[in-house]
Amino acid sequence: MLMPITEMLSRNARVYGDEISLIERDPAAGARREISWQQFEDMANSFANTLLARGIKKEDKVALLMMNCLEWLPAYFGILKTGALAVPLNFRYTAEEIKKCLQTAEAQVLVYGPEFIDRVDAVKGELNHVEHYIFVGDNCPAGAESFAGLLSEFPADDPGITIEDTDLAALYFTSGTTGTPKAIIHPHSNLVSACITENRHHLTTHEDNFLCIPPLYHTGAKMHWFGSLIVGSRAVLLRGVKPEWILNVVSEEKVSIVWLLVPWAQDILDAIESGEVKLKDYHIRQWRLMHIGAQPVPPSLIQRWKAHFPHQLYDTNYGLSESTGPGCVHLGMENINKVGAIGVPGFNWEALIVDEHGKAVPRGKVGELIVRGPGVMKGYYKNPEATAQVIKDGWLFTGDMARMDKEGFIYLVDRKKDVVISGGENIFPVEIEDFLRSNQDIKDAAVIGLPDRRLGEVAVAIVQLKPGREVSEDEIMEFCQALPRYKRPRQIIFDTVPRNATGKIEKPKLREKFSSNCVAQVV
Repeated sequence: MLMPITEMLSRNARVYGDEISLIERDPAAGARREISWQQFEDMANSFANTLLARGIKKEDKVALLMMNCLEWLPAYFGILKTGALAVPLNFRYTAEEIKKCLQTAEAQVLVYGPEFIDRVDAVKGELNHVEHYIFVGDNCPAGAESFAGLLSEFPADDPGITIEDTDLAALYFTSGTTGTPKAIIHPHSNLVSACITENRHHLTTHEDNFLCIPPLYHTGAKMHWFGSLIVGSRAVLLRGVKPEWILNVVSEEKVSIVWLLVPWAQDILDAIESGEVKLKDYHIRQWRLMHIGAQPVPPSLIQRWKAHFPHQLYDTNYGLSESTGPGCVHLGMENINKVGAIGVPGFNWEALIVDEHGKAVPRGKVGELIVRGPGVMKGYYKNPEATAQVIKDGWLFTGDMARMDKEGFIYLVDRKKDVVISGGENIFPVEIEDFLRSNQDIKDAAVIGLPDRRLGEVAVAIVQLKPGREVSEDEIMEFCQALPRYKRPRQIIFDTVPRNATGKIEKPKLREKFSSNCVAQVV
């Protein structure tokens, strides 16, 4: 393999030592912090030596439970430098979910921030595996050690642990939109693969500046940043997603690459079109690329985006935590004419569309998307049965339904588990959601299946209107007359569309919430 990512960091410190590596912007607090590549390396080394002094060794587990901050990545790299596994945790987890994940991972150390004091305190007594608590922030609570204090105590010398490509690097939990999160194991080689693929897709250079907004606990945010790590370019960590904050940071920090989630892109466009923000107030000519992912991207959104940002390149990325995040499929910056597709197999990746028997289907036919490449997970932690269900002959079965056109471009149709079967017809919610979002009054939409005595289930649309808009259910139903009859929602529910931290619609929550709204009498 190429050098491990821990060595990439060390090389950047040697070559670019005093250049800025990371910037943290917190607009709500009016705060800005930065560190150089040398400071990044020193912090990682000091933390690695801290962990080694506490008995942490190869294949031990160290969990991270923090909001995005300047300390997040140095702590992550410090863990990797010991040969232990980093275990990032979702900042939305309840105390009970934190407990379950820490128990599943058998974590010996928990590194956490001030936002999580109450949740951690609530379950400490049940966390038998956790031997050390390390706190990132001011006013360190009782029973924990100060991260800053430890860094000042332990030397910044390289810990001297040899890292091989087959060594285990990280344990990530699935997003959990379809049930209890499973723990995913990635070796170091997978992280290196993500660096190469991301950099190749977006042609990131040392001169670029990447804006990272999504949470670092998720593979998506971090693996996109890996494209910057491999060339030693800077990145900005933004706390908050208001349109004016995003545009202001792009302007002030001279950001050239931004990765957005669909809701944030929609918010920016809504703010521009309502006059809430004015692009002329910002210096954004250096912003060369907007890429987007984590969910299907409505073509109407990109059409709107290009109308306001005509000179920007665009890409969309598809991936799973099981594939080391994004990049196993991507559109490609040169394929703007194919907006609507998730793209073609990414660099070093293969993809097929298969039937229920794992056999390739003809182009144009819907089947399950499977991918194969150097980023496929080693497996689910201590769960060989679940691993065998999704990895077969090296192929990762994604659970996503898709089709491939005659040119080889892949279109995501829907999650296998989210397909609505109504009267024997397969209804793919994503198609209806994209259609609904093309309505100028609709901000977001989600389509779920609810039980029906006659048809088995029917499609129901949850619609979130743009602020200040008033539209009736009848008007939405009239709008839907443009859809084939069997695809038309049988009921419209006006409500907020819930999304997780990576922008995915939380459909299990919607099904649970609205199960009593069953339209069983509809014909």
